[in-house]
Amino acid sequence: MAKRIGIFGGTFNPIHIGHLRSALEVMESYHLDELRLMPNALPPHRAKPAANALQRLTMVQLAVQDVQGLSVDDLELQRDTPSWTIDTLLVLRQQLSTDDQLLLILGWDAFCGLPTWHRWQEILQHCHLLVLQRPDFDVEAPQTLRDLIAARAVASPQALQGPAGQISFVWQTPLAVSATQIRQRLAQNLSVRFLVPDTVLNYIQTQGLYQS
Repeated sequence: MAKRIGIFGGTFNPIHIGHLRSALEVMESYHLDELRLMPNALPPHRAKPAANALQRLTMVQLAVQDVQGLSVDDLELQRDTPSWTIDTLLVLRQQLSTDDQLLLILGWDAFCGLPTWHRWQEILQHCHLLVLQRPDFDVEAPQTLRDLIAARAVASPQALQGPAGQISFVWQTPLAVSATQIRQRLAQNLSVRFLVPDTVLNYIQTQGLYQS
């Protein structure tokens, strides 16, 4: 029987409750067999993260260690090249059954930037796109993506057919928290408790991460 596997990538610098809440809601609401959080090694569209790859991987592992259904995939950390999503999808497809559904989870802002991604036109050949939306989003998709949505969108993730090729949208619980905010608070010696899991906070403190 075909599986439904979600992929949620990011720098996770650090991972926080916004990331985790989104992942958990998607996994439970759409009955995924597994949702993998995948830390980027060298994100092509961002500055080099303050925490190194091993530290960010460890924080994600600590964050999900007791959460059924959520797992960590270090695939992109095994490469010394930029974390091109198309390369990741090609490797994942070799590991999965032909019929397995692969759902790439993106925030709305990331989705709107999709035309700037390396070989972006090939991405839907290997996965479905699951786009997270919030009531306060204010970025408009470019015309190229509006055309793609018109051609490929389905009303609900539960209606996605086949292993790849379609787009669906999910409304998520708005949590006003960001990794940038967390790093700024830590640099100012302010508490970030309840913004990150306690295990992650303990690791940040032990490693002396994000200090000014």
